[in-house]
Amino acid sequence: MRVTHVITRLIVGGAQENTVDSVLGLRARHALDVDLISGPTDGPEGSLESAFASCPQLLAIAPRLRRAVHPLNDGRALGELTRLLRARRPDLVHTHSGKAGVLGRLAARRAAVPIIVHTVHGPSFGPFQGALANLLFRQAERYAAKFTTHFVTVAQAMTRQYLAAGIGRPEQFTFVPSGFALGPFLAAGPDPKVRGRFGFAAHHFVVAKLARLAPLKGQEELLEIAPALLQRQPHIRFLLIGDGPNRSHLEQAIRKQGLEKFFALTGLVAPADIPVILGSVDAVVHLSRREGLPRALAQALAAGKPVVAYDCDGAGEVCLPGETGFLVAPGDHAALVRGLSELAEHPDLIQRFGQRGRELVRAGFSVERMVDELYALYLRLAQKTIP
Repeated sequence: MRVTHVITRLIVGGAQENTVDSVLGLRARHALDVDLISGPTDGPEGSLESAFASCPQLLAIAPRLRRAVHPLNDGRALGELTRLLRARRPDLVHTHSGKAGVLGRLAARRAAVPIIVHTVHGPSFGPFQGALANLLFRQAERYAAKFTTHFVTVAQAMTRQYLAAGIGRPEQFTFVPSGFALGPFLAAGPDPKVRGRFGFAAHHFVVAKLARLAPLKGQEELLEIAPALLQRQPHIRFLLIGDGPNRSHLEQAIRKQGLEKFFALTGLVAPADIPVILGSVDAVVHLSRREGLPRALAQALAAGKPVVAYDCDGAGEVCLPGETGFLVAPGDHAALVRGLSELAEHPDLIQRFGQRGRELVRAGFSVERMVDELYALYLRLAQKTIP
């Protein structure tokens, strides 16, 4: 079976790491003939293209495939993808992300690909955007669903949301958790040198936020609650892990509020360095308004860290109230302050939540399990579709 994955760009992010791990894992574990098409990757969020340095033939760049909506350019991108797929003649195309998800499925249909799979990493429509954009993206997803063989969702919440929007049928959805290499996270522990690098002392309670510095990720809300938290917990400190287009805005806001001594920004961090950083903080907060199942939460739990998260999309599937952390309503700043304060005041909670989190993630989020479940799905679909 020949398989081609398609994604909009290969920045450092959860959906992109999932896609790269799937492509390389399917080849390594199941000797599947699989490759990847991506749009160009640029900007401050970093790139995962280096994952293919030893096998560059597996990655093709479609120059016109860009994240921003541009009717003329998008038409040209559709032509590029169609030509690439006709040249490759895959038995199955597996698309990821919003733009590549729609254009990739259209191109696969044009190229007469018999099986078309799409992974929903996060919603492409919802209350996080304006009414017109919401309508357009919802309609685009409904149209693309007409020629989608099967959907993979990284959270049960995504299945419910898409079915509620009239997209697909229940039997077309399979839940496959977004796995990752668990070993480095399970082995992660406190490292005073890492804490010292960011200006944190042993007595500080360090709250980390792992996410791109971009709209809807919630770093601004952490700034908003910082004064109230510091009033209750003067030893608390904050670490923003990642980079992105909002970095200068956040730095200015930190200076404006006089919070420079309490906040540290790591800048761009390679995925391989995330475990040792998470191992050296005390808790992780996740305030995103748009996610599938946040990979950052699963990684934090694998590192044995309790989490405080907004009850948004699939966050509640790993942030289990009273078991792995505290789940609060989006925008409820008072509950955020209470949850983080309770963790700062009760080390026993940190240990108990961290241990339960590691058990949860170890059972369901290994990259090997993800790859094996995708392979099994491909085989089932091929038996039904390919003569």
